[in-house]
Amino acid sequence: KGNVFISVRNEDKRKVIFIAKKLADLGFRLSATRGTAYTLSQSDLDVTVVPKLYEGRPHVIDKIKNGEVNLVINTPAGKATKQDEAQIRSSALAYNIPLVTTISGAEATVNGIEALIKRELQVKSLQEYHANYNRDTQ
Repeated sequence: KGNVFISVRNEDKRKVIFIAKKLADLGFRLSATRGTAYTLSQSDLDVTVVPKLYEGRPHVIDKIKNGEVNLVINTPAGKATKQDEAQIRSSALAYNIPLVTTISGAEATVNGIEALIKRELQVKSLQEYHANYNRDTQ
C-alpha cells in the first residue's frame, strides 16, 4: 500500500498504463512526472503530478525523504535526464525504497505484490519445481 512514483521514457508510456491500473486497483496512489501523469490520466487514472527536479519543489526526492513514496518505477530515458534519474535512484536506494528500472521488472513487481495481497504466494524447493516440470513435460 502507499504511493508509487512513476516516471518512464516515452517508449514505455503506453506499456506502463496497465501496470499503473493494476497498482491503482490494488489500492496504491499514483504520482508521476508531467508527461507520464498525462498519459496515465488519459486512461482515467487518478494521478498526482510531481515536478521534475529542475521544475520546482516538492519534487520526488523531497517526497522520498519525507516518506511519501513507497515504490519508484523509473525507466532510463537517455542523456538529457541521466542526472535526474541518477539522483532519484540514489535517493530511493538511500531511503530503502524499492526501485524498478524496466517495464518487465515493473510487471513482475506488481504481479508479486498482487500475489502477496491475495495470499497466493507459495514456497517450493527447487526439487519440487523440477519434479513438477518433469511430470508436465512427459
